[in-house]
Amino acid sequence: MENTNDLRKAMGCFATGVAIITTSDEQFEPIGVTINSFTSLSLEPPLIMWGLSKKAPSLDAFKYRRLFEVNILSSEQEELLKIFSTPSENKFLNVQWDMSEKKLPKIRGCIANFECVVHSIFPGGDHEIFVGNVTDYSHTDLKPLVLSKGKVISN
Repeated sequence: MENTNDLRKAMGCFATGVAIITTSDEQFEPIGVTINSFTSLSLEPPLIMWGLSKKAPSLDAFKYRRLFEVNILSSEQEELLKIFSTPSENKFLNVQWDMSEKKLPKIRGCIANFECVVHSIFPGGDHEIFVGNVTDYSHTDLKPLVLSKGKVISN
């Protein structure tokens, strides 16, 4: 594979939902990152999987806490996709969210939320693959935010 940009373009043909994975640092300050690599892995036990770039500034926080929240975005939350995929000091500044009892940021208005404990982390090329054991979850009847070819698909 010589052309990673072309490969990224080809991979973008697969339509995906969008999630923001959140945790908090050692001082319980909220941390969040946009991903589209989320998938259900197992129902018994309840496991999910997602990947984070080894270059991501938040990688150490996710490894340290070993707890995270998956916030699956609704079609009404397109602006959050941009906020959490752009580096900034305080991504949560104008976002409606609550801190859970386990000190995990939970974004309001999502189509689904999954509270997870890290089951395992393993290398996956230029990413770290997180497998999480779902300890709590909620969901709604809202429409999902869906991407294909780098663009939001209208619902």
